Amino acid sequence: MAMKQFGGTGLLLRFLVGLVLVFASYNPEAWSYWHWALANLPDFSVLKAFVGVVLLIGWTIYLRATVRSLGPFGLILAVAFFGTLIWLLVDTGILPADSVRAVSYIVLVIISGVLAVGVSWSHVRRRITGQIDVDEIEED
Repeated sequence: MAMKQFGGTGLLLRFLVGLVLVFASYNPEAWSYWHWALANLPDFSVLKAFVGVVLLIGWTIYLRATVRSLGPFGLILAVAFFGTLIWLLVDTGILPADSVRAVSYIVLVIISGVLAVGVSWSHVRRRITGQIDVDEIEED
């Protein structure tokens, strides 16, 4: 069910779900689906397959909504926005860029941010312009 009101809490919730999805799939701490299931393919089990399908469903929902909402140019702009934001934070010394682990975390957070913006963009556009996005039209 779509939310009637959208605000900072809705965006934050979408960002947190995106973080869980991204970090559950892969993270530099080796506590992820990649390290648990895919790095040990001979030990693959039905539980690992089930969790993989659940993650694939999450990725499909987020990626499909992001691509449909932002479009190719909007996706490029979102990546450019988050990329230059991180560049600014690294350039000012707020974020370290001298370790692979730190850069991995930065990239994973950027991916989560792009997904959260993509899933939320229709709500944001409606609040800014008053226009409603319609993906499917029901014909009587």
